[in-house]
Amino acid sequence: MLSKVITAVLLPAVLVVATPLIWDGRAPFNLTSSNLENSIGPYLTVVKGSENATHYSSLLGHSELPTPLWNDGLLDLSPSEQVVSITIDNSSVFVPGSGGPQFGFRRTEFIAAVNGDHDDLNPIMENGTTVFHFSIKLDEKRPLNYTHEYQIVFIEPNDGTHVFEVQLGSPFTDPTGSLPASDAHWFKVRDHALNILFKTPFTSDTWHNFAVQVDWNNRTLAVLYSQDDSLLRVVTDVEPNLSASLGPDAQGDFHFGVLKLPLVNPADSPADQSDVVHFGIQEGTTEGLLYSGVFVESIAGGISAGHQIFAHPVVG
Repeated sequence: MLSKVITAVLLPAVLVVATPLIWDGRAPFNLTSSNLENSIGPYLTVVKGSENATHYSSLLGHSELPTPLWNDGLLDLSPSEQVVSITIDNSSVFVPGSGGPQFGFRRTEFIAAVNGDHDDLNPIMENGTTVFHFSIKLDEKRPLNYTHEYQIVFIEPNDGTHVFEVQLGSPFTDPTGSLPASDAHWFKVRDHALNILFKTPFTSDTWHNFAVQVDWNNRTLAVLYSQDDSLLRVVTDVEPNLSASLGPDAQGDFHFGVLKLPLVNPADSPADQSDVVHFGIQEGTTEGLLYSGVFVESIAGGISAGHQIFAHPVVG
């Protein structure tokens, strides 16, 4: 039976979360543009196009309020974190270490790291049962094109699959289906096999708060969700994720940002049309999302539900 119990345990500080906190990606106010450029602090910022990191990402200081889920009662006076803006444009062509430029994609992503080191962090974040928190808001000035598919949060092992992912837009199909898809404006939380575990509309002027519980040993997932200052609540059962690998092969980088897949180009060969990484149609517009409340915790002290309250771990 799924546990939906919220334990009313009051803690001495608003931002205290369930212990232990494994990685904190909530951008402090002393984090600077220079830190982003040099991957100093909680993010590795190399997944981008040819321009500097701050061409595609920025710290919004006090100009935008973060999710109130972790800042209840303090927003008007002293929020504890900056909102992070992540964008793409037509220069957002990533060149990985091998395989050539990814001309099919437009992508800018932050990777969880500690001053550029992600390889040592991943085995700690992705062991036992851990919970990945993130909050997302529309960037009204840089709207997405929902005829495309966007992958905006995911854990990517070396084989290129995703342990879980959050998807927006119209899933890539070859041949192209009806666009935009009927649920293009909905978040879809998907498992390793791309089954949808949870979906909800991406409404404007709203912080959408997520937590995904990953049991790395039993290969299961569970999702919690809320909006704005409402406490996180359990929205799925504990679901099997058995197509994911076990052990180090399952571990990978924790990404959040904007990865935009192409549309099929009728002028391409049939083989190239299915190669979404290197071929396809992109409009080259500037698009973006806003992020806050990003962190990873163990369930040893329960799942942080927001403000000063813990939820119990989601158990089968």
